Amino acid sequence: MGRLIAGGAPLDHVNNLGWTALIEAVILGDGGPDHIATVRALVEAGAEVSIADRDGVTPLAHTGARGYSDIVAIIRDAGNR
Repeated sequence: MGRLIAGGAPLDHVNNLGWTALIEAVILGDGGPDHIATVRALVEAGAEVSIADRDGVTPLAHTGARGYSDIVAIIRDAGNR
């Protein structure tokens, strides 16, 4: 992830599933340390935390539904900045 961020990859690009990189990281992750680090890297690099998927579900809502409390805190804190 770090190389993509450093290379200037568009963090808020919406793919053909209607997901941003942050939503994809949340949905495809497992809540473990690497998953947390990936989400933290995206948020710290400036990924927009309020962009919802095509169904209107935000990264925070996806995270909460999966019970990833550490990631909920990261996304919630970013949204409060």
